Amino acid sequence: SGGRNTSPFPSNGQQTPAPIFLSGKVVMADGSPIPAGIAIQRICQGTPHTVAYADGKGDFSFQWGDTLGVTPDASESGVGSTPGTGPIGMSANTIGGSTVSNMTSTAGNVGGPGLGNQIGACDLRASVPGFTSTTVNLFMHRAMDNPDVGRIVLHRNTAVPGTSISATTLAAPKDARKAFDKGVVALHKGKREEAEKQLEKAVSIYPRYADAWVQLGQLRMQQNADGPAREAFAKAMQADAKLVPPYLELGLLAAREQNWRDSADYLDKALNLDPIDFPQAWYVDAVANFNLKKLGPAEKSVREAMKQDPQHHNPRADYLLGLILIEKRDYSGAATELKTYLAMMPPDQNRNEVQKQLEQIEKLAPPPASKAAAAKP
Repeated sequence: SGGRNTSPFPSNGQQTPAPIFLSGKVVMADGSPIPAGIAIQRICQGTPHTVAYADGKGDFSFQWGDTLGVTPDASESGVGSTPGTGPIGMSANTIGGSTVSNMTSTAGNVGGPGLGNQIGACDLRASVPGFTSTTVNLFMHRAMDNPDVGRIVLHRNTAVPGTSISATTLAAPKDARKAFDKGVVALHKGKREEAEKQLEKAVSIYPRYADAWVQLGQLRMQQNADGPAREAFAKAMQADAKLVPPYLELGLLAAREQNWRDSADYLDKALNLDPIDFPQAWYVDAVANFNLKKLGPAEKSVREAMKQDPQHHNPRADYLLGLILIEKRDYSGAATELKTYLAMMPPDQNRNEVQKQLEQIEKLAPPPASKAAAAKP
């Protein structure tokens, strides 16, 4: 045929690997109903990446490596705490004549949509704040194997008083729950109009449907309808005072508006309910308290944010701690934090500005004691 390559395989002679399909089911350890939209993540070399979402019955399925159009979950690096959240700005702060502004909490997204690792080096888990998940090891899984990986079990974390799944869901009528599930599925598929229609139907049938109010609020935030979003989050809090997401969302929204007092108030409540599962909230709470000149709470929150981020996905926490220590006149400690930040600094940031700040505070730091001075009684 004129030398044309008619082989179904690539010209290098290597056969295209057969696609691998996986499916399974998420269940609650206590037997309670599972809400739609729980993220299913692959964990490869410790890095999570969302590959699918479970439906209202807990069922999920996906093709390995095909995550096009899958919304990242909050627990992934560089992702806000919940859908609709974005970078948090920091108001200007003057140090020795130089100005620091537009400090954000974004970080590079680690573990992108590519395979990154072979399937045998990865596990599967469900991701829900306030719950721990069993994992499914994929070490021996091959393309022609049974795609069913079995059950993933969620156990409620009893160490925290708050929850990310409302107890009011248990009392939701069948029609309200059906509309809620449809709304969440439509939301993850990017069908916002259908999602809004179904979620509004759910809360009209069952006005105390706190989880539905949260999803509706997040959807309205995506549409830049901040006022209606606030109303939805308020309804969620009225229905379930222990539900963490509405406090979190309102705190992040207030921070974007640089309403630091409201931001700190809402985030303090969220972190009192769940101090474990929302590390980004600690960082934003620190930003809010820093701008309120509450240096003690700001330092406590930023150190907790750093403690919960051992891989330093958000190096700006070191920078913020440096600014707090400058205000507390701990110049040696501030210099250490700025040096750490410079070592991890994102390439698009103004390195010269931070370097100048470091030089200024190093002049203010007390010189190290000499050996002779140390030897004196």
